[in-house]
Formats: sequence, structure tokens, C-alpha cells
Amino acid sequence: MKKIQMVDLKGQYEHIKDTVNTSILNVLDTTAFVNGPEVHSFQKELEDYLGVKHVIPCANGTDALQIAMMGLGLEQGDEVITADFTFAATVEVIALLKLTPVLVDVNPSDFNIDINAIKKAITPKTKAIVPVHLFGRCANMDEIMALAKEHNLYVIEDNAQAIGANYTHKDGTKTKAGAIGHVASTSFFPSKNLGCYGDGGAIFTNNDDLAHTIRGIVNHGMYERYHHDVVGVNSRLDSIQAAVLRAKLPHLDTYNAKRQDAARQYTAALKDHKYIDVPKGKCNGVDTICDTCDCHVFHQYTIKITNGRRDELVKHLNEQGIPCGVYYPIPLHKQKAYQDDRYNEADFPVTNQLIQEVMSLPMHTELENDQIEFITTTIKEFLND
Repeated sequence: MKKIQMVDLKGQYEHIKDTVNTSILNVLDTTAFVNGPEVHSFQKELEDYLGVKHVIPCANGTDALQIAMMGLGLEQGDEVITADFTFAATVEVIALLKLTPVLVDVNPSDFNIDINAIKKAITPKTKAIVPVHLFGRCANMDEIMALAKEHNLYVIEDNAQAIGANYTHKDGTKTKAGAIGHVASTSFFPSKNLGCYGDGGAIFTNNDDLAHTIRGIVNHGMYERYHHDVVGVNSRLDSIQAAVLRAKLPHLDTYNAKRQDAARQYTAALKDHKYIDVPKGKCNGVDTICDTCDCHVFHQYTIKITNGRRDELVKHLNEQGIPCGVYYPIPLHKQKAYQDDRYNEADFPVTNQLIQEVMSLPMHTELENDQIEFITTTIKEFLND
């Protein structure tokens, strides 16, 4: 059995090496390093893949989220509701723009933002909701969009972990994650399901006017050179990263299918253990294990260890050469940078429980059956002691 990696980028690269190398050399030959043809081609190809009118590439996923908010014209003091259980970038940009982050609890099954918690948090100052499609699974976008329409709010999808996932609406139709809200952001960090070989990101929207505004913001507020029409930033996807992403995009569905297959194997081995909760959620309104639908692309395969031995298990797995991760060990409302007297611990029962139980297992396109068997057997043997 080969060495187990949390993410095996080298193995993935070997399969597309010739295409990637040729694409990068073409950029070097043209010397069109910024906003070159590769960037424009990737933009169009991703628009076609997602079924969205506008993709605006930028420098990274955090910038993408910040620029989306800038494009909406949110003003200092406006409240933005988002999930407490996620990576800090989601709330970081809200604070940077002098907006007011409002953190709410998540669902115990799929870890995504709780609709009822959103409802309770809406005030006259609320201007936007940021659902995070955590670990690769779509949040409940039908309910979120309906709530936003009722209260005249923007919806900004944080799609950094779920590119390629399909959201099934109540009427049975499907839409790609990131193409549902008023605007969305994504990250192309190397470990993502669609990752480049450095930093990269993009903003998606179907709104023509918003797309025009955002295109100016990413480029110093310019639509014409040296004419600065809006306050902007310098956040552009470089051509080499675009070339890598173009080489990978045709494989994205295959990559996600491999992750889903690995998830099915994990779930089959672990679902009946009394101390393990495997990934679950609602599909077409029905509670189900996430191993038969395409709403989850498993950026992470995250289980819950319910007998209080999660940290012991993490240590044991590492000793056995099995990497694993705890995402996220400290909720945002307890982070020093985002503590606020408005928050009451009683409002975060799920998040406060999850941080004690969740752990993510190795998940990538190069996982092999014997590795998954070794990982799951090691977990069950430890928990059975």
C-alpha cells in the first residue's frame, strides 16, 4: 500500500502532466502573464460548465468573497448573516469591509447554516445572507432564496468547497452550486476540487450590472486604462493559474465522481458503527446518507465521533500513518478577532458540539481501495477497544 496523503496533488498531476506542462509553456511563450488569452478562455469555459452568465476570475477565494460584497454596495454597519461553523475567511471579509457579521448556528446533520437560526437573526439592518456549502454539500438554497426574497436580502454563496455540486430544487430541477444566489464566490486553492497551482478565485453572477461593477473592482476600478470609475482592488487571476485550471476543468466531473466513490466506500464501512455518524443531509426533502446523490462533492469526508474519543482517535491515526483533520476546532464566535457581546452560547449548541466530534478523513481523487480499507479498519478497531 502506498503512503496515505490527506490530499494527493502529485498523484493527480501525474495523470494530466503533459497537458498542464504544455499549457504553462504556452503562457511562457506568449508572455501574456496577466489577463491573457488563457484567463479569458477559462472564464468562458467555466461559465458554460456552471450555466451562469458571468464568471469574473480574481486572485483568490477570499478576495472573491470580498469583491462580491463590494459589488453589492453594502455599507458600513449593514448586517450580514453567515454560519458560525466555517473557515474564518467568510467572516473576515465582512469585518474588513466594516460590515457587521452576524454568526448563527448550523444543522447537526449536514453542518450547513440553519434556516431557523437565520430567521431569528434577521433585523432591519440585515442586508445579506452568506450560506457556505460546507465540505462540498449544498446548503438549503430553496429556503434561503425564499427567505431572502421575503426580506429583500442579497444571497452571496460561499462556494469555495463545492464547485461542481448539483443542487436539486423542490421541483426536481438541478442547478450548479454557485449559480443560485445573487452572486457567488469560489476558491481555486490547490487542495480544492478544482484547484490551481497557487492562489486563484472567481466570482459568479447572472446579473449583468453587478458583473460589470465587479469587473471594474477587480482591476483597480478601471474599465478604461487610467479611468477609475469605482473604488477597486488589484485582484486578477494570472495566466499560468488559468492555464492549469483550463487543463483541469474537463476532468472536474470525473474528479468529483472519484471523491463520491471514495465516500461511498467510507460510508459502507463506517455507517453501522455505534460511535460514528457518517455524512447525512436532506436530498429532495428526505433525510439520507450522502452517498447516492450529486449534491455533495466531498471536498472533505467528515464524520462525527460520538463517544468523546475524537482527539484520541486523531492521535492514533497519525501514529498509524493516517493523516486526518479537524475542521474547525474553534467556532468563529469564540475566535478572538470576532468575539462580540451580542453572542450567547445558548445560540450555538450544534456548533459547540461539532467542534468536539468532527474529523475529516483523507479525501482526494487518488485514494485507493486498500487505503480506504486500512483507514476504516484502523478507526473501527480503535473505537472497539
